[in-house]
Amino acid sequence: MVIRPLAEDVDPEGETIRAGLRDLGYAGVSKVRAGKLIELDIEAASEDDAAALARDMSDRLLANPIIEQFEVTVRENLAKTVIPAKAGIQKP
Repeated sequence: MVIRPLAEDVDPEGETIRAGLRDLGYAGVSKVRAGKLIELDIEAASEDDAAALARDMSDRLLANPIIEQFEVTVRENLAKTVIPAKAGIQKP
């Protein structure tokens, strides 16, 4: 899952990073958005089921919907489904 601040909200961490880059001489960076990457190993019957579980986890705990957005990406990893996140609520 990738979790990042909502586009319309101020991103204090991103602004701090942008200012630091500017101080290091990278004047061409005009905007930085900072977020989180969360990788989960989920046992599920299908990729759709794994994605639904990851969305539910994000809605219920991992992301704050008031200030953050998220997206889910599912990929198969050996015998497990690995999930990085997207919005939507489905109860298991």
